Formats: sequence, structure tokens, C-alpha cells
Amino acid sequence: MGDYVTPGEEPPQPGIYRSEQMCLAQLYLQSDASYQCVAELGELGLVQFRDLNPDVSAFQRKYVNEVRRCDEMERKLRFLEHEIRKDQIPMLDTGENPDAPLPREMIDLEAKNELREVNKNEETLKKNFSELTELKHILRKTQTFFEEVDHDRWRILEGGSSSRRGRSSEREEQAPLIDIGGDIEDDSARLSVQAAMLRLGFVAGVIQRERLPAFERLLWRACRGNVFLRTSEIDDVLNDTVTGDPVNKCVFIIFFQGDQLKTKVKKICEGFRATLYPCPDTPQERREMSIGVMTRIEDLKTVLGQTQDHRHRVLVAASKNVRMWLTKVRKIKSIYHTLNLFNIDVTQKCLIAEVWCPVAELERIKMALKRGTDESGSQVPSILNRMDTHEAPPTYNKTNKFTKGFQNIVDAYGIATYREINPAPYTMVSFPFLFAVMFGDMGHGVIMFLAALFFILKEKQLEAARIKDEIFQTFFGGRYVIFLMGVFSIYTGFMYNDVFSKSINAFGSSWSNSIDHTTIDALLDGGEKSSETQLILVPELAYDGSPYPIGVDPVWNLAEGNKLSFLNSMKMKMSVLFGIAQMTFGVLLSYQNFTYFKSDLDIKYMFIPQIIFLSSIFIYLCIQILAKWLFFGATAGSVLGYTYPGTNCAPSLLIGLINMFMMKGRNAGFLDERGEVYPQCWLSTWYPGQSFFETIFVLVAIACVPVMLFGKPYFLWKEEKDRREGGHRQLSVRADIAQDDAEVVHAPEQTPKPAGHGHGHGDGPLDMGDVMVYQAIHTIEFVLGCVSHTASYLRLWALSLAHAQLSDVLWTMVFRNAFVLDGYAGAVATYVLFFIFGSLSVFILVLMEGLSAFLHALRLHWVEFQSKFYGGLGYQFSPFSFETILAEERQNEEN
Repeated sequence: MGDYVTPGEEPPQPGIYRSEQMCLAQLYLQSDASYQCVAELGELGLVQFRDLNPDVSAFQRKYVNEVRRCDEMERKLRFLEHEIRKDQIPMLDTGENPDAPLPREMIDLEAKNELREVNKNEETLKKNFSELTELKHILRKTQTFFEEVDHDRWRILEGGSSSRRGRSSEREEQAPLIDIGGDIEDDSARLSVQAAMLRLGFVAGVIQRERLPAFERLLWRACRGNVFLRTSEIDDVLNDTVTGDPVNKCVFIIFFQGDQLKTKVKKICEGFRATLYPCPDTPQERREMSIGVMTRIEDLKTVLGQTQDHRHRVLVAASKNVRMWLTKVRKIKSIYHTLNLFNIDVTQKCLIAEVWCPVAELERIKMALKRGTDESGSQVPSILNRMDTHEAPPTYNKTNKFTKGFQNIVDAYGIATYREINPAPYTMVSFPFLFAVMFGDMGHGVIMFLAALFFILKEKQLEAARIKDEIFQTFFGGRYVIFLMGVFSIYTGFMYNDVFSKSINAFGSSWSNSIDHTTIDALLDGGEKSSETQLILVPELAYDGSPYPIGVDPVWNLAEGNKLSFLNSMKMKMSVLFGIAQMTFGVLLSYQNFTYFKSDLDIKYMFIPQIIFLSSIFIYLCIQILAKWLFFGATAGSVLGYTYPGTNCAPSLLIGLINMFMMKGRNAGFLDERGEVYPQCWLSTWYPGQSFFETIFVLVAIACVPVMLFGKPYFLWKEEKDRREGGHRQLSVRADIAQDDAEVVHAPEQTPKPAGHGHGHGDGPLDMGDVMVYQAIHTIEFVLGCVSHTASYLRLWALSLAHAQLSDVLWTMVFRNAFVLDGYAGAVATYVLFFIFGSLSVFILVLMEGLSAFLHALRLHWVEFQSKFYGGLGYQFSPFSFETILAEERQNEEN
């Protein structure tokens, strides 16, 4: 619906049937009182603010600095909350909703920054502790390296002859740390090599174990093999000095000669993020450093323990208030974010806002503004001024925890256009009913009912538990929908007389055995083949004439031959009746919309032709179905003036409907002039004048199509033509005889009333092309939709049949096998097979079949029902509400 009634002209009507009446208002708030007034409106949650600065970026608005401070404070509090969870300290979350704090309280919150200093000190201490631990391992692990180097230096000073004499034996035992090359014969060259060996430099450090192989290869290639690397793994697991994560590291020491190699080695170590530590040359200095390192480590352990205790006490104290602090900061942030939507007058003393609000809540909004003004101490009252507008207001439907689920089903299709009929109240009855028609089984309905009842009775405990599972939240959110679906399923299961595919003989069957015992005994004595012969109960003999008091007679559960034929015929006709009834109700609701929006053209040239078209064919079909059920029974007699021979001449409604459209000639009555039954008596007319009336119905239905297609566009075109011609006549000339001047006077412009819905006509020049296309689409959609939607409702029959057959198969193939065994084996089989039967019933028949029936019922409401009257072109009313904002923030945290 593109048009809406002007707010001042709206007739009062309960909000449950239509969205709440809305109005656009202006707020004039003094600068000092604006914060408190917005805070009160946020607690109330009934006002939607409009952005009066759409062209101003978020960084150029007045309160952007306050919003940034709130963001920074919220970040700090989230960090604090993370640290509390990291230390596994329980946080106190009472769900308390404190009032929005004053702006000066933000300064108090910012002052509570002790934890950052404590964390900074702790990080520094941990880093120092980790570095000293690594240095301790370096001094310990490299001691053996230096002992080997000292040994080689002593050997070099002795001379190289020993190296030449015992080269083969040394290779076999253990090669020296550094071999100067025993094959050097020149004494001067040997002396230069010996002098170079005594000038070896080294670096020591630690590196992560997984980087060591690449580190070794790069050292070898970059230094051309002129360095010597020794490594040793650290047995203890160390903590990374940056991240604090546990890592495995190795101690390394690199020997080299010359400053160039030293520079190259240090760059390679830096590239692999290896940590280098100073290591003295002499054993005495290394021993003294080791003692000093151990002393510092012990001191650091003491200080670190005290720091961690202090940090823990700070976190425990903060855990009691951190949730409340977060709530306060988020409220402050949302208030300043809303204030950024305001306009500021030229005097800089008044803030101006435009809001959508429900008309029924204006007094509460004014009281909230008064409270905010009084709390701020301002002497200037806040002003709320209603405005006239032609802009479509937002749609606001009041809901509670019961109606919210059904309103969500409707809103998922599209938000209702402002003040059009709300399908939710009717969906509360029709949706669970149509679901139950497809799901009808008392046993499965009880399971669904009890599950929903558990959710309802324990809803407060389950809400407090904050279970994050998405599937659970889906079922819990729709608990009242599931509750009604279970109740209606129990009712339809009672009508179908179906409990886990079995029937209950509560009132006594109307059928009795009409077959004599002699025939039955003969079949039983005739062997297995004869015992499987199907016997037929003749209705004239076995049926006592009085129907089963309510629901389906339990005898049909024993009828293996024609049980499906009977149930299919009944459920198929029942589906057509329910479907056409719901579609007709939808068309009648469209009349309520047309009347409310004062659209006479839609009433005359849309609603009336639609209801006539629907009545001429489909409602007539429903009357035929009811007449066949009432008048054509098993016994012969006179029906509507014609002699009825029996069940073989009961009229075929499907073929009769086809003959109605083809206007095919048929026999009148079931008997010819000689009193004999016609060969195809079920195709004959069954009441006087049937062919004539059906021809009239078809012609009337066909005549309604051009009326729906051309009626409304023609009168819209005529109104537009009259409006254009009337525009020239609205000019008049006023002349003053005493003077020589004159003026052209324009007659006051009259605001046109909306002539219909959906086109937007009345807002500008009429585009006949758009109107004709729109009208053609709606006409074709309605005419073809009546046929396709009626066929679509047959899904009620199909899914009901599928559910009953699946239940019967599950009973026959699983649980009934437990009754075949006797003794202890039968008892054990009963327990085992009942567990299997129950599990399959819950997961397949209740959950999977229930989901299937739910989706089909959803489609029937969205397409077949709501398409007859529901536009769904509105937009949701989104008020400024602290409750909504905090709930969204909490949900984001949990996700």
C-alpha cells in the first residue's frame, strides 16, 4: 500500500488489528537539559529519532569527542573484562539496569585505570624474568663450548706436530672443535693460522627451536662456511617475552673471525628474531655473572608474585562492577550518538529534533521530557510539537512474549504498510491450525505440547542461563508457537482418531459385522491363502445410519483395502474447503483496508469483482462438496428432486467442474425415462437447473476479469483529466475599478484524497502506462492465483497422508515386532524396540516432519493468504531504547 490516511483523519481502532497510530513531532530542548531528556526517552523506548544532519559526516558532528571518549572507555572495560575471564574470576552480573549516569560520572570511570599500570609493570617484570632465565641457560649450556675451545687453543699453542702425528686416531675418537689443518707444511703459514685462532670472536643467544634448521643453512651459505655454530636444546619450556605463550627454544653460540663476519652474523640473528645476550670470555667472569643472574631471578620471583597478587585483588574488585560500568558507558555513548542527530539553533542554546512516536503514548513522552528537564535543573521547559506530514510513518505493532513469535512470522514476509490490516492476530489461530491439519496425531502432538510447556514453565531459568546454541534459541524463541501447534495437533489427531497410527474406539463404532460366521470359519479353515482374502462390509447392512459422534470412525483403521481411498477423499475435500475459506477471508480483509484508506475505486472495481469471481467458481465448489457429504449416502433415495440409485451414482465433482467450464451438455438426473440408471450416472446433473446456473456462473466470472483489468485505470484517468481541466478554471482576475491595476488570484489548492493503494497516484501526474501494467499484474495474479492457490492447499492433504503413513510404517516395521516374541526375549525386545521406536518418532516424525509441516504452513500464509490483502511495503519502527541497545550489545558479545 503506497498511500495512507492523514494522521488527523485516522479512525480509532485497536492496535492489535492495525499498527499503532504514529505522528511526527518536533522536540525543542535546552542545551543543558538535552542530555537528561534523551536519557529519559531512552529509558521509555517509544521515540524514533530522525537524522537532521544527513550530509554531515560522523567526524564533524558536535558530540563526536564525547562519543570517542565513550568508545575508548568501552574498549578499556572490554579489556578489563577479558583479563578477568583470563584469570577465571567469576563476574557479578545481576542483570541490573542502572539509570543513565550524568556526564561527569564518565570522568570517574576514566580515573579507574589502575589495572593498566599493574599490567604494564607485570609485563616488564615477566620480560625481565624471561630474559634472565634465558641468560641463565646460556651461561650454563655454553660452558662446555668454551671448555672445548680452551682445549683447542692449548693444543694450537703446543704446535701442530701432534696434529699431524695423530690425525687418524683423533678422527676415530673425536674431532677437535676447530681444526687448523694438519696438512699445512709452511711454518710461517701455520703461525699465522695459530695467531688467528687465538683471536676468535663469538656471539651467544637463544632462538626458537622450529627456526633453527633454516638459521643454520643461512649462516653456512651467507658466511661461506667461515663460522662455527654449536647449539643445545633448553629442556624447560620458556615463555615468549612478547606474547607470553609457551615456546621451545635452543641455546646457540657462533664462533667467527673478523668484524665483517660479526656484522653479518648479527644481522642474520636479527632476521630470525634470535635474542643475543652478553657472555664474558673468562670462566671467572662467567661464574660471577651466573651467580648474579640467579640472585636477580630469585628477587624477581618475589616481586612478580607480589605484583600478581596485587593484580588479582584489583581484578576481583573490578569483577563486581565491570558489567555495570559497561552498561553505563554504553548508555552514555548511545545518548551522545542520538544527540548528534539533533539540529542546533543559531543561538547555540537550543537543540531541535524530529521524532516519530505513537499518538497514544504522547502523554508519557511529555512526562519523560518533564522529568529530564527537572533533573537537569533547567528553568526552560522542553517542548513537543506535533507536525503535519505526508511522509509515510513507520509501522509499530505492540507485542508481548506470546504474540511476538507470530508477529515475527508475518514480519519475515515484509513489514506491514502503515495502518494496514495486521495478519498476526489471525495467524495466531490459522497458522497452528493448518500446521496441525498436516501434522495431526495425538501422540506426536502431546510430545510437542510437553516440550513447549517445559520451555514456558522454565522460561526465566532458561533466559538466565543464556544458552548460546542457535538451534535451542530458535525453539525457545518460538515456544508459544510450538505450544499452540502441539495443542492444535492434539485436536486434529483426535478428529483423525490417530495416535501413533492407531485409533481409539472411545464412543463405539457405527459399523458392525454383517458377514455370517459360517463364511468367516470357511475362510479360516481354507488355509493361508484363503485367510488373506479381503472381506467387504456392505454399508446397507453393516452401517447403522448414525455417524461416529466426533472424528473418524475407528473401524477405518482396520480397513486395509479402502482405508486410503476413504481418507484421501475426505482430506482432499477438507483441504479445498479450508483453503478457499482462508482465501475468501483474505479477500474480505482487503475490503477493510480499502474502507480504511477510503479507496472507493478499489472497493467497486477490485473487491466486488474479486468476491464475485471467487464465489462463482470456488465457493460454488465448496457448496458442492458439502452437498455431496450431506445428501449422497450409501442408501438409495430422492436427492434434490432426483431419484438417487446409490453410491455408484454419487456425483464426480472434479469432472463436473471441468464440464462446467466446457459448458458440456449432461444428462439431468441419474435415471432415464424408462427408470434405468444412466451408464455414467456420476457425470449427470444432480439438481434441477444445474447446467443453466453453472453457465451463468462461468459467464459472470469471465465478465469480472475485464472489470478488474480496466475499471480502476479508466476512472483514475478520468479523475486526472477532470483535475487538469479544473486547474485552468481555478484562476480568476480581481480588478479595482478606481485604479488601473488588476491581479490574478489562484484558488486554494486542495489536497487530493488517495484514490487507491499501491500506485502512488495523487502524489503527482498520473502515468497510465504504470497504472495499466500494475493493474494487469494484479488481475492476472488474482485470477490465476485462485486456481493455483486452491491446488496449493492440497498440500494439507498430501502432508497429512505422508505423516500418517510414516507413522504407520514405523509402528509396523519396528515396534510391532516386539509383540511377536514371547518370554524373556519378548520383554527385552519390547524395551529395545520401544527405545528405537521412540527415538525415531521424535527425530523423524516430530522434528523432521514437524519442520516440513511448519514450512508448508508458512508458505500458505505468506503466499496464499497474505497476498489477498497484505502489501508489506512499510518499514519498522525502531525507537531509541536502552533495553534494545543493551540486548544487542550482549548478543554481539556472546557471538
